[in-house]
Amino acid sequence: MRCGLVVTTYERPRALARVLESLATQTRWPDEVLIADDGSGPRTAELVQRFAATAARPVRLVWQPHDGFRAGRIRNEAICRADCEYLVLLDGDMVMHPEFIADHLVAAKPGYYSQGVRVQLDERASRRLEQTGAPFPAWFAPGAGLLRRGYMLRSRRLARCSRRLGNSLVSVKSCNQGFWREDLLRVNGFDETMVGWGSEDKELCARLENAGVHRQTLLFAALACHLAHPPAPRSLAGTNHRRWRETVRSGRTRCELGISSH
Repeated sequence: MRCGLVVTTYERPRALARVLESLATQTRWPDEVLIADDGSGPRTAELVQRFAATAARPVRLVWQPHDGFRAGRIRNEAICRADCEYLVLLDGDMVMHPEFIADHLVAAKPGYYSQGVRVQLDERASRRLEQTGAPFPAWFAPGAGLLRRGYMLRSRRLARCSRRLGNSLVSVKSCNQGFWREDLLRVNGFDETMVGWGSEDKELCARLENAGVHRQTLLFAALACHLAHPPAPRSLAGTNHRRWRETVRSGRTRCELGISSH
């Protein structure tokens, strides 16, 4: 099975550098890497170019001009360009465990999409990981908090047993997800009318559920640590939330403005 990794980023080259370093440690490389850039400046392009020059697999930059928060649109562009059966979506501030890609592929099942966890690090732990290039933190390392530290435990056996349980513990977040590409094409990807931060990932997954593609949550597998940063503006979060809830109520399976526009 061919697997692609789509990494979304915007003007955080130092964080993206750590993500790419964690990609270099993977026991199972994705067959292609697409950096979905929502309008960053030349530093990000130069970073991707340097990494691509020595990478084990093709690495491509997919870029769009910045016009507010349009993560859904740039993800759709990357999904459209991907040449693989399975896609893992990751944010450009999520540092991967060395077994991250391998865990996603072991868990992949037809008729399901995978929701991974996001272990949020505090500012001190994020700074240490971002600035020094320290290895992926152990479960007992400081900076993850007592509750989140449990998410740092990795066991494929526990992961297999907790896929349904995790659905009630972890919310939908596009920062760490796995999809069959044909499922994304069937529902037309992310709804590009949803601009600004919030709920575009939940709305996509609601359409997948309406189309019969169900969720499984990867507790104890596909681990990734989130580097702390100031929150994004939330001015359109309410509008996007209502759009998501309308999709749940209506049962719709496709959006009008999505992958097909690319």
